[in-house]
Amino acid sequence: MTWHHFHLKAEWPGGRNEVGTIEADKLKTQISIPKEMDGPDVGTNPDEMLLGAAATCYIITLGAMVERAGLPLKEMSMDSEGIVDVTDGVITYNKIIHKPRVLLKSEASDKDMDKLTKLVEKAEKSCMISRAIEGNVALELQPSLGRD
Repeated sequence: MTWHHFHLKAEWPGGRNEVGTIEADKLKTQISIPKEMDGPDVGTNPDEMLLGAAATCYIITLGAMVERAGLPLKEMSMDSEGIVDVTDGVITYNKIIHKPRVLLKSEASDKDMDKLTKLVEKAEKSCMISRAIEGNVALELQPSLGRD
């Protein structure tokens, strides 16, 4: 068994409307409560970071699967949306929607397109962040797939 350790240092000066910092190996930024939750909206926030973790894990996983499958990739991008519910003062990260756009080269066969459709679904189930939040945050895919 192999273990990978990731470390992050957070500094927070105090109250609710303060601005803190986080620092990891390749990440250094300010943090605060977002404007949507009546915060100072400086730097990033936990809502964006969870969305970012889920989105980057998914698109990297999908990219690796497309490469391993030998599909003729032309381009790939994605938009993601995080939905947070605030009911009776209780804040719940409700859903993440990934909208991957994958374009294969014109020589892609129908078989390639079928394989891509399967990989788009499989990547969500294979991504470690998706598995970590499964059962707590709904995950939805709205893919746009095509050929050049």
